[in-house]
Amino acid sequence: MLEKGDTIGIIALAGDCDREKINSAVANIQALGYKVKISKNIYEQNKYLAGSDEDKTEELHSFFLDSEIKLILNARGGYGSIRLINKIDYEIIKNNPKPFCGFSDITALLLMFYKKCGLKTFHSPMACSDFVELNDFTINNFFNTINNQEQIEIQGSKIYNSGSAEGILWGGNLSTVVSLCGQDFIPDEDFIFFTEDLNEPVYKIDKMFTQLFNIEKFQKNCKAIILGDFLDIDNEIWLNDLFEGFEIPTVGGFKITHNKEKITIPIGKFASLNSGKLVF
Repeated sequence: MLEKGDTIGIIALAGDCDREKINSAVANIQALGYKVKISKNIYEQNKYLAGSDEDKTEELHSFFLDSEIKLILNARGGYGSIRLINKIDYEIIKNNPKPFCGFSDITALLLMFYKKCGLKTFHSPMACSDFVELNDFTINNFFNTINNQEQIEIQGSKIYNSGSAEGILWGGNLSTVVSLCGQDFIPDEDFIFFTEDLNEPVYKIDKMFTQLFNIEKFQKNCKAIILGDFLDIDNEIWLNDLFEGFEIPTVGGFKITHNKEKITIPIGKFASLNSGKLVF
């Protein structure tokens, strides 16, 4: 349970950060009633990265070991998370569990922490994209989901394939999920796969879904698909044809997105899907 007065740690594990955006995010989080710590590397730049992999990994370990920090909020995505997955001491994370939050490129860490540590992570807003200019829906949904204050029910706006399914919620940014192929990252239990992406042509979205479904464990354990936004695509008709071709319950229209108004999804939490309604 995150309470007012608790400390939120903002960490940079992917792309380099804009100083003004970080400062605005810190001020807004403090105005919401929380204390803030920022990682030592947050203003560093190594080409397109927020410092070296070694510095980022060290800060990640220190944030999980810091008992004052009650929630870890990623600064931004971009690229860089997958560079860390074989450098992390997962025992530190397993032995010091706390909410770990982000989306986009951070998907790689969300899924690896769940797989290797059993840590229920959160596909959620991030500091530079969502706490610079606050969207009430996004922020309220984030804190409600983090604190598990109420059961959440969401009705999808488009049913591509009807049906019902149960399993844990699991997924994230599609291209980042696919970048984990070759790792042991797919859940051993049944799951409902949620996903979104942007700036990807339909043929690449097709290729990425096909790559996942070519993995035996994914095909066996994936019981339904929940679709967020696929922004800036080249052909919506082709995309609809792709989604209608899936052989399991598939529902779209959820606010899982790079846009400002987004929902927070708890990875690893049990959920049910029935007639397009997701309950978790």
